[in-house]
Amino acid sequence: MGKLFGTDGIRGIANQFPMTTDIAMKVGIGAAYLFKSRHRRPKIVIGKDTRLSGYMIENAMTAGICAMGVDVLLLGPLPTPGIAFITANMRADAGIVISASHNPYEYNGIKIFASTGFKLPDDVEAEIERLVLSGEVESLPRPNVAEIGRARRIDDAQGRYIVFLKNTFPRNRTLEGLRIVLDCAHGAAYRVAPSVFEELGAQVILIGDRPNGKNINEGCGSLHPESMARLVREHQADVGIAFDGDADRVILADEKGEILDGDQVMAICAKHLAEKGKLCKRTVVATVMSNMGLEVALRNMGISLVRTAVGDRYVVERMTQDQLNLGGEQSGHIVFMDHSTTGDGILSALQVLSVMLEADKPLSELKAIMERFPQTLKNVRIARKKNIQDIPEIMGQVERVEKLLGNDGRCLIRPSGTEPVIRIMIEGRDEQRIQEMAEDLAQLIEKHLHYS
Repeated sequence: MGKLFGTDGIRGIANQFPMTTDIAMKVGIGAAYLFKSRHRRPKIVIGKDTRLSGYMIENAMTAGICAMGVDVLLLGPLPTPGIAFITANMRADAGIVISASHNPYEYNGIKIFASTGFKLPDDVEAEIERLVLSGEVESLPRPNVAEIGRARRIDDAQGRYIVFLKNTFPRNRTLEGLRIVLDCAHGAAYRVAPSVFEELGAQVILIGDRPNGKNINEGCGSLHPESMARLVREHQADVGIAFDGDADRVILADEKGEILDGDQVMAICAKHLAEKGKLCKRTVVATVMSNMGLEVALRNMGISLVRTAVGDRYVVERMTQDQLNLGGEQSGHIVFMDHSTTGDGILSALQVLSVMLEADKPLSELKAIMERFPQTLKNVRIARKKNIQDIPEIMGQVERVEKLLGNDGRCLIRPSGTEPVIRIMIEGRDEQRIQEMAEDLAQLIEKHLHYS
């Protein structure tokens, strides 16, 4: 049947393997079996984004969990980091997120958090996968009818999360006098995010707040921040904020309507934390995709950069291992470990706003500490999965590109963990040159792994 868990949980087109009701129910059964508490009435939290297929997956997982004698706490639409927070806050045995994050509405996904609010380690995911794909879930012991679990809605989940977010913002400051353009991507943050910024005093110009089940991430949000940036200029706003579908990442625009990515956010926040003596070991964690400009900027500030494989789970693992408190991805998935166990778009935006207020500087001035190297990204759709390391012609071309770039650039090719694509990233000082290199590599990959 294939594999279930990728780099960010289970993901695929709804109603097709692995995102079917059958698989969702079995994953619910497997998770309930592994996390069932022996000392008290067990419970698992379930939240989701705004996709039409969320109802289908939610009901299937609820049925599987309840069948194992575990209660379900239903949160409804809530950002992924909010679900992680509620899982720990309500002392649940696990938390489940039904979302495909930044993907189009046709996709959906399942992510699971442990009781601590951290994503599951690989070995636990592997055991759930084994139980499901081997068919062993069918023969797991079931409780008698009197011990079947029940499901109930948690009406104050959004309120709890809003209070948590506001408490991460300095108590001696407000957002009064700030005008913010806020793009919620028709996703999970469409209710929570406006409340947070308005309750802190900001004037909010709101877009992407009318989900219909099919418009999540469609021409809006962190993947398409152009409308947000344009409105910043039109309304003379102080900042623009755009989330993705599950609001675990954020992309910003300064008061001039110029867009900032996650690397620039990390540079700004690292400088601020370091100056206050609050950046653990004066080190930031980022992935191999982060721009060389971030590395140079941090080095100039006496701050080290540690790189990991692509994926927020690897960033968090390294941060936990080395006891670090700031890390993230260029995509805008930033982890402030002093406050949260996972990336949180709303929290990240609040941290940047607090830096703006304390420094009394506009975002355009703050971002000047980092100069981005030109970087080109290409996605090549493929018909079949194959280890590109085993294709000499492709690897030979990569080596030639790396030699030409020398110390002034990087070349990275890798398969996506969530889509049937090979991702190409090349950066260097000559933009036209790296674009030509990326195009040549893309054509070579298409030749070997053509998508028809």
